[in-house]
Amino acid sequence: MAVQPTIACVVPCHNEEAAVGKVVRDLRMALPEADIYVYDNASTDRTVEVAREAGAIVREELRKGKGNVIRRAFADVDADALLLIDGDDTYDASRARELVNLLFEGPYDQVVGARRETVSAAYRVGHATGNRLLTGAVRFLFGNDVTDMLSGYRVFSRRFVKSFPALARQFETETEMTVHALHLRLPTAEVEVDYRVRPAGSESKLHTFRDGWRILRVILDLARRERPSLVHAVVAGLLALVSVVLGIPVIADFIRTGTVPRVPTAILAAAIMTIAVLVLLVGYILESLMHMRQEHSRLVHLAYAAPGRPPRYTGHRPGTGPAPARNISGSPRNRSFG
Repeated sequence: MAVQPTIACVVPCHNEEAAVGKVVRDLRMALPEADIYVYDNASTDRTVEVAREAGAIVREELRKGKGNVIRRAFADVDADALLLIDGDDTYDASRARELVNLLFEGPYDQVVGARRETVSAAYRVGHATGNRLLTGAVRFLFGNDVTDMLSGYRVFSRRFVKSFPALARQFETETEMTVHALHLRLPTAEVEVDYRVRPAGSESKLHTFRDGWRILRVILDLARRERPSLVHAVVAGLLALVSVVLGIPVIADFIRTGTVPRVPTAILAAAIMTIAVLVLLVGYILESLMHMRQEHSRLVHLAYAAPGRPPRYTGHRPGTGPAPARNISGSPRNRSFG
C-alpha cells in the first residue's frame, strides 16, 4: 500500500486572538489530514488559548519577528508539504487544498498564493506600491516572473524547506524565500487568492516605511551576495569614471607640455583606477565562491525526493473548478487539483 504524503500547516501569530481560531478551523475543513501548528510569537492576548481550543498544536517562539518563527518552524516541522499562512485571516484558508494539490501534481517546490484584493481597504496603498517596487527590484536583479514577492500564503516541498537557510528575522523572510527559489531555479507556481480585510480586533504588524526599508536592505544585501560580479562591476565602473575624470586634464597637460604639473592629482587618479581594478577582480572571485555555494545548496536540495502524489480528496464542492495556476518556470497553464 502506497504511503500517503504528509501535510503540515504553519500559522505564525502575534496577538491574533480575534482571527486565529477561524484560520485554524478553515484549514481543518480544507485539509482534515494535516497537522496544524500555530507558532505564537510573544503574544500578550489569548492567541494561545484560542488556537488550542480550535484544535491546533501550539508552539512558541519568544524571539519576536516572523523570520524567527519561520526559522524555528522549518527546523522543527517535517512534512512532504508545508503550508504557510498568516494568522490574521486576510488570506482565504479554504483554498489550501488547491495549493497543496498543485504542489504535488506539478510537482513544484513552491506554490505562492498571489494576493487578489477583494475590497479596497484590504491592501493599503503604501503596502501595494512598496510590494510592486520591491518585486520589480527582485525581478530586475534575479530574473523570472514574480508577481507577488511578499505573499505570506505559500506551500513548500520538503526539499525547499530543508535547503532554505532562513536567515531573516522579520517580515523580510518572504523576500528570502523568493530569492532562494530564483537562486536555485526551483519550479514554482502562482495561484491568485483573495486578500481581504482583517477582522475587527486584529491589527496589522507591518509598518510601510520601516519594513519596506528593511526589505530593500535585504534585497541589496542579497544582490551583493548572489550577484557579486554585477555589484562589484557597478562599483568598479563608478570608481573608474572618477579616475578618468581626474586623469584626463593631467594627460592633456602631459600631451601639450610634456610635463606633469599636477602630480598629486595624477597619483590620486592612478590609485583610484587601481582600486577599481581590484574591486572588479574581487567581484569575480566572489562570483566563483557563490557558484560553489550554489552547487552545495543544489546538492542539499536534491538529497530529498520530489513531492509525491497527493492523497485522494473527494470533498470538492459542486460547481467549483480548479483555480488557474501560473507556472513561474514557464508559460501560463491550468492545472487539475483533483
